[in-house]
Amino acid sequence: MLFGRKKKNPIKIADKGIVAWKYATCGYCSTGCSIEVGLNAEGTPVSSRGVADADVNRGKLCLKGIFEHELFTSAGRGMQPLLRERWHEPWQPATWDASLDKLHDEIRRIQTEHGPDAFAIISTGQMLTEEFYTLGKLTRGLIGTNNYDGNTTLCMSSAVSGYKRSFGSDGPPGCYEDFEHTDCLIAWGSNLPEQHPIIYWRMKEAQEQRNFTLIVVDPRVTMLAQNAHMHLAITPGTDVVLMNAMMHVIFKEGLEDKRYIAANTNGVEALMAEVAKYDPVTAAKICGIDEDTIRVVARTFARPRAAGPLQGARSSPSGGSERSEQGGSHSPAAMQIWTMGINQSTHGSDGVVGINNLALITGNVGKPGGTSLSITGQCNAMGTREWSSCSGLPNYRVLENPQHREEVAAFWNVDPAFFPKKRGMLQTDIYQAMEAGQIKGMWLIATNPLSSLPNTARIRKAMEKLEFCCVQDCYQDSESAQYAHVYLPAGTWAEKDGVMTNTERRVNRITPITPPPGEAQPDLWIFNRVAERFNRGAKVNFPEKAGDIFLEMGRLSVGRLADISGMNHELIEQHRGIQWPYSAEQAAFDQSRGEAPPKGGKRLYTVDGSFSYADGKAKLIPLPFIDNNEVPDEKFPIWLNTGRLIEHWHGRTKTGKIGNNNKFSPIPFIEISPDLAAELGIQRGEYVRMVSRRGDAVAMATPTQRVPKNMVFLPFHFHDCANRLTLGLLDPHSRQPAYKQSAIRIERIEDQTAAAKLSMEMRKF
Repeated sequence: MLFGRKKKNPIKIADKGIVAWKYATCGYCSTGCSIEVGLNAEGTPVSSRGVADADVNRGKLCLKGIFEHELFTSAGRGMQPLLRERWHEPWQPATWDASLDKLHDEIRRIQTEHGPDAFAIISTGQMLTEEFYTLGKLTRGLIGTNNYDGNTTLCMSSAVSGYKRSFGSDGPPGCYEDFEHTDCLIAWGSNLPEQHPIIYWRMKEAQEQRNFTLIVVDPRVTMLAQNAHMHLAITPGTDVVLMNAMMHVIFKEGLEDKRYIAANTNGVEALMAEVAKYDPVTAAKICGIDEDTIRVVARTFARPRAAGPLQGARSSPSGGSERSEQGGSHSPAAMQIWTMGINQSTHGSDGVVGINNLALITGNVGKPGGTSLSITGQCNAMGTREWSSCSGLPNYRVLENPQHREEVAAFWNVDPAFFPKKRGMLQTDIYQAMEAGQIKGMWLIATNPLSSLPNTARIRKAMEKLEFCCVQDCYQDSESAQYAHVYLPAGTWAEKDGVMTNTERRVNRITPITPPPGEAQPDLWIFNRVAERFNRGAKVNFPEKAGDIFLEMGRLSVGRLADISGMNHELIEQHRGIQWPYSAEQAAFDQSRGEAPPKGGKRLYTVDGSFSYADGKAKLIPLPFIDNNEVPDEKFPIWLNTGRLIEHWHGRTKTGKIGNNNKFSPIPFIEISPDLAAELGIQRGEYVRMVSRRGDAVAMATPTQRVPKNMVFLPFHFHDCANRLTLGLLDPHSRQPAYKQSAIRIERIEDQTAAAKLSMEMRKF
């Protein structure tokens, strides 16, 4: 008699007839997973797999990456350029020349009639780095508008601002390897299992080896919180209060690293004076974390349990040496990570500075296991931060610095007087200026503000006022294309050639798997064709090949923080990515040792006095808490929290069209406390109406103990749902919106059939 498995038919893996595998890097989140796409005999992409010898993911992929090859044939792709005179009229097919001429002529008309900054350009975090660089050269060097930004303002602007304020420059100082050396990890508003699953796997594998303490600060019981030693269910928007209280304890009990503070920081006296106001008893009443827990967390972070030896320091000719204790023994280390739970707040930039303050006063910067590591959102948000010139000029140069303007102007062969002397408006301010009639035209590139910006109704009214709008996107059916006069069909992900930079500053390669469909073209091709129309005398060089552009970027990077002069496309692909800084000097040093892999810059600020301020020291910045959050009241008594699901990506423009992703969460839903549901008479699976001061939305109720009674959690992926409710209030430093702290009320819907129909209409395919 046969039992169990032997009695059943054996499991068989379908033979997809793969004849070749092509290398790329995943185009969803910022983890930077190396991926291979399998092609059948007809050259059709039919499968995806992780690359085993890639250090980032070591053969693994998450749910989105496993089905990423299906993007190439997903619905809604743009196949040809389109034109129309008014945004509410039907589209008419057009040639590329006619469409690009229209874009050029409208930019110049608007700039002539209303001034150079009346035309705005907004890009993305999902193009390739060479494309970002080329768009920046076109915008800054030829078009001349100063209202130029990317949608990364919506996810990473607070991290950028916080790094600049603390360290003098953007650039995450740590790496994934730090999980393998740390003794304590605090995750601030970060749910790695759903946001960045492969980084979570790296963290979890390291924790199993080292058993380091994991502390999660999040108002919701996330998957990461369920696996933490301590979960601090903080009152939304009060992270700075908790940080100040922790520093209060650290200073009061003498737990700070006095030597490191003296050698590497300025401003400790002012910081100590500010945090003296935040004793745990006072802070507990604001942030909702009891005073004893605050003390325990502060002590655990400042004096983490030491575990295991580390290898001695590594020397290099360009990066100094990585710090270790005398004799190579392990120095107790603590690290902090964060994602949108910190960034998307009116105190987002201050929250990042607070994290950096904690790292600096305990000496947890630039050493193995000690870092403040922002977990970046989009696949190439780092590339746009480094090279797009949105926030200034290439490679963390700033418009306010005359030397930087002259350097780049000479390199590009443009007049330095053509550059503005300070940064223009960020994306979120651009839409307010559009509403006020100051912005007359816009070029949107691979971004969809009608899905991603808060207070959707207000954004819609602003876009209706535009005299001209061009949408350049791989999908023709994006919501923002409703208001376009020109549509340019672009390639996506691995239909293009270039590189991307991940969370840990690792530059990795994308090779074209398949050409764009129909008449669609790679973004780089489009930018170069637009440049031809503005560059009549051809005085500015625009290389056609991504490899040549990368080498040009390398020359412009020499001696800068993000030095990539030792890299090229072939070396990057060969070694499955290289972390910057990696200079030509370092590359020559590595080559002299034979076949050793490139030793890129695992960590920044590894030696005393290596920060980016002129004196080499970081700044400790006092952070008074200004309570300007929208908070629940009698009319709107419920906190609204928003976030991600593992199966979806941003506005579901991509994953909503992939069956194996969309089937898990095809409609909007909220997590709601069973107690609140019972009080309102709401049953599991019923639709409810959420109302805020800005609008309303309908979603299905899912009772769960993961949220407190006065809060609901709403995934932000669904078109015309979350951002009908969210608050448009901005961080004063980063101009990033406060998506995480809004107040709503919940109403039970009597007519469930009508509610279900409305929810289905909100679905996006």
